[in-house]
Amino acid sequence: MSDGNLTLCVPRASSGQDPHQPILASSQKPTHLPPNHVLIQVDRFGFSANNITYQALGEHPHFRYFDFNYAPEAGEVSSKSHGLFPVWGFGTVEKSTHPKINEGERVYGYFAPTRYLLLPVSPADVNKHAFYVPRPHLPADRRPYNQILRCAADPQYSSDPAVEDLTMLYRPLFWTSYWCEDWLFSSNYRGGASTILISSASSKTAFCLAYLIKKRIARGELNSDTKIVGLTSKGNLEFTRGLGHYDEILEYSSFTSGSAFSHSGKDERWIYVDVASNASLNERILAHFASPYSATLAACTILGLTNLSPASDGVDSIDWGTNTFDASANSDAHPTSQFWPTFENFFMPEWLNVRKHQLSVNEIFERQNTAWKELLVDCVGWVKIDRVYGGAAVKKAYEEVAKRGLGPERGLIWNLWDAPVKKGWLRSLL
Repeated sequence: MSDGNLTLCVPRASSGQDPHQPILASSQKPTHLPPNHVLIQVDRFGFSANNITYQALGEHPHFRYFDFNYAPEAGEVSSKSHGLFPVWGFGTVEKSTHPKINEGERVYGYFAPTRYLLLPVSPADVNKHAFYVPRPHLPADRRPYNQILRCAADPQYSSDPAVEDLTMLYRPLFWTSYWCEDWLFSSNYRGGASTILISSASSKTAFCLAYLIKKRIARGELNSDTKIVGLTSKGNLEFTRGLGHYDEILEYSSFTSGSAFSHSGKDERWIYVDVASNASLNERILAHFASPYSATLAACTILGLTNLSPASDGVDSIDWGTNTFDASANSDAHPTSQFWPTFENFFMPEWLNVRKHQLSVNEIFERQNTAWKELLVDCVGWVKIDRVYGGAAVKKAYEEVAKRGLGPERGLIWNLWDAPVKKGWLRSLL
């Protein structure tokens, strides 16, 4: 087995090349590590439609996904012409020049699609749970994505390969959903809501939120009459209904004909959680609630692209602004239109900063550990996991996803090695 490095690179849009034509760049495995660096052998990583979005937004001035890790200088590939989309994955510390990080450690983090990843470590930003990659060129709110978790001290870690797979697929999105539900619950769902409406219902971010609301209802902490309604594309209706997280699933093109909409009364209160980030859909939803005969729209929350975890299931195009629909401009405007809700951005790091002043660190950890253990039991079977090994196979799989998309029923686990990688297994072959 070759000891060289292999990296899946995608063209930058600014290069004029087809961004969906990736290149496998071969380079030498780094041998010299400056002080306070680690060389991570990336064993495998999760891949979903989110990663295609990361590629599309690689050079966007707000998201800057290509600025987390840079493409190697190898042949026709360079950091100016190509980018690396981030991936959540597991790896092993191959070498370390930081005195507090040991070689052979199992780690989990926001990596790149490569075999070996050389990363600097903030000298004083190391604890038993994690260490941090210094990226001063990125905004401070990206700090959670600069964290490399040390699995030996992570209470949510299991060395079971099947659990590692579920971790790569769910963990990044689940915590966004978890803390968003906590945020909504902290306000009693904005003073009480009869129905929670969620767009992009087939995405993991959306259906994990629905799952968590259902759990809240089952514990008796939320009114048992609260309904959860999901919006999705026609092709994803069957999958989304099969999850069992929603009381009703409606298609985008005809959602107002669903029973939840047609039977709702003006005394009811709804909350809309926008995961799709689609302007035309939002206009249609707001127009419906502007009718004096509709239920009251108590709040609108944006959950998705604003959290570095976008998850749209194909509702037209992405919109970067918030909707500015003016209910008062409609002669049949809702009688409470002077209180028409604006779209609120939920940003997990900001809410966690609030909760850290309200809850002890131990309580936050306990809550998360309980929720994670429950998820690992409940989520088995939600999606089918497909594993792809080897550089050429991964490149082909990427091209297929970029061209045809990826159904929500599939979860992909990839590695650039030529066989499955288990802890310690690969090192014994090299």
